[in-house]
Amino acid sequence: MICFSEIMTPLGKMTAGATDDGLFLLDFQDRKTLQGWSNELKKQFGEISDGINNQFTLQIKNELAEYFTGKRKTFEIQLAAVGTDFQLSVWEELKKIPYGVTISYTELAENLGKPESIRAIANANGKNKIAIVVPCHRVIGANGKLTGYSGGLHRKKWLIEHEKKHSGKPFDILIF
Repeated sequence: MICFSEIMTPLGKMTAGATDDGLFLLDFQDRKTLQGWSNELKKQFGEISDGINNQFTLQIKNELAEYFTGKRKTFEIQLAAVGTDFQLSVWEELKKIPYGVTISYTELAENLGKPESIRAIANANGKNKIAIVVPCHRVIGANGKLTGYSGGLHRKKWLIEHEKKHSGKPFDILIF
């Protein structure tokens, strides 16, 4: 059975989806692709319980509350990400980007040992269904500009600034 739960955040409402295996969805409710993903995941996982929490939806609510107050820099929640092997490899690499740090898509591709696959890696980054926990917001353009965040560039900017503020690292100016 899968559980969907709504979470209020400083950046708007999010939907969390989890099975008994872990969190598979955390995304902003105003995102156009959220409904399509929900339908796709419902087909894959079966019975749905909207508005009912399981251990993982309760855990992500607590971990996000700590993240948004600056008390949490890493997430401990068990994930049950759904994607291709390539997408899963990109998302695993994203989780290695430290809190308060940004890298470019070029650096991400090099870290994956696929410097010629920047577009495919950027595409996989954009298909990440577990926002914030799998920190796709930490990837920026090679020129330092904010690019390509499905949740909206205003949220990406907020998340990066929030992390810089609470990381104790020097703050860079973000360019749109």
